[in-house]
Amino acid sequence: MIKTKHPLRLTPVGLVVIPIGVASLMTGALMLAVSFSDHLAIGSPAALMISAILIYAATLFFLGRSGIVTIRGLDQRAHRDMLTGLPNRHALHEDILNASRGDEEVALAMIDLDSFKQVNDHYGHAVGDQLIAQCADLLREVCGDEVTCYRLGGDEFAAVMHGKVAGTILEGICRTLLERLGSPMPLGHRQIAVGASIGLARSTADLRVPSSEMLRRADVAMDMSKRGGKMRCTWFNESFDRRRERVREIEDEIRTGIAAGEFHLAYQPLVGAESKRIVAVEALLRWDRGNRAALGPNIFIPVAEDSGLINPLGMWVLRQAVCDASRWDDITLSVNISAAQLRNAEFPIKLGEVLEETGFPPHRLELEVTETCLVLDPIVAERTLGVIRSFGVRIALDDFGTGYASIGFLRRFRFEKLKLDRSLVELAGVDDGSRAMMLSSIALARALDMGVTAEGVETEEQAELVRLAGCDQIQGWLYYKALPAAEIDRLMAEQNHRLASSAGHGHKRGHGDEQAA
Repeated sequence: MIKTKHPLRLTPVGLVVIPIGVASLMTGALMLAVSFSDHLAIGSPAALMISAILIYAATLFFLGRSGIVTIRGLDQRAHRDMLTGLPNRHALHEDILNASRGDEEVALAMIDLDSFKQVNDHYGHAVGDQLIAQCADLLREVCGDEVTCYRLGGDEFAAVMHGKVAGTILEGICRTLLERLGSPMPLGHRQIAVGASIGLARSTADLRVPSSEMLRRADVAMDMSKRGGKMRCTWFNESFDRRRERVREIEDEIRTGIAAGEFHLAYQPLVGAESKRIVAVEALLRWDRGNRAALGPNIFIPVAEDSGLINPLGMWVLRQAVCDASRWDDITLSVNISAAQLRNAEFPIKLGEVLEETGFPPHRLELEVTETCLVLDPIVAERTLGVIRSFGVRIALDDFGTGYASIGFLRRFRFEKLKLDRSLVELAGVDDGSRAMMLSSIALARALDMGVTAEGVETEEQAELVRLAGCDQIQGWLYYKALPAAEIDRLMAEQNHRLASSAGHGHKRGHGDEQAA
């Protein structure tokens, strides 16, 4: 076997020590030659001494010059981002420290690109790097000479300014940056849309804040910008820390609650628009917190999503719901799934396992998703929903009328059902524009072969309106609130008894008619 010879690689220390060692050996040899010059005829002692000194001096000169260049290069690497050429996180801390020595205000903006992960996933990291470099150029252009820009890593940038009204000026610059990012960025033959969420923090002469704390505060504020809908600037507020601490507490309580069995399900029946009989139930998660303050799903579900706890919690909901619904004849079971579950590649696999283990008929299961779940990453969502449909499970679009859905959006995902949001139903009874929107939504669903359910129906007038408009199913307090599984057992037994009685009476009337004939 032929072994490949690798080139000799020296460390920075080796690059200095080895040449000095060689020069020292050469100089030593010359010095020995001088000492033996009386016995050997190899030249005059003075000439040899001068040669040795010149060689050693030249070696030290070139080593010194090379060392300075190397040190400058290492210093540049330590303070510069290699992809964009912008100063890096280390430089940012030093600059904030230097700016804080005076009595001027120091303002910091943390800029995080929105949806950058999708760009990497869809186009590859090479395109992602090009986009980062182009965003860096845009940041330089917008900030100009009065603001220093940095790349902190990944898709995170920062900007620092100091002066009397640094915070006000920096906020204005950030808003200009968001306006520029509002348009797709040309990248070769592509037009890539990428926004940003920005968090701002400041340090003043009266209240100096270390650079690490400024960075943390700006990061917290940036996270609030993302939660608030992205493409916005948010200044750090002390209440954000209290909120984050409360979120951590809720996260710990959810973990404990799952282990202690504190979560349970309630089911809200849906009735047929014409028959008014129960045709489906929607599983709703409830948390029995004992003596602690009550928390609704609108509070603890987002915390579970952010922490990843939605995955075990969501699978428990699914398994428990199909076990309960297996007792309720042929009615449909609706279960809500979150954006985090859709992004989890293991979710369809786990769903298939639950259906196989429980024997629950897939055609009786309906998973409800919101528009937000789908627009966050439509390609991943489309792929996941395709796998779920292959099991025979149906997909419903929940809260329709409150988000971004367009005709193209509906045609792309081909839902089996639209659920009209309660706000649209409420306004349709008092506002002509909302009524027209509701009617057009139902007509669109019909054209795309989708069923339609009206949510939040609370009055007979609303029920009559959605019935005449063409809704198939009605859900709301007018008919039923969310009930424990045992109550659904009772309702289904009563409904089945009534249906059996009606069928029996019909059979008797038919038999009597035959005798009369």
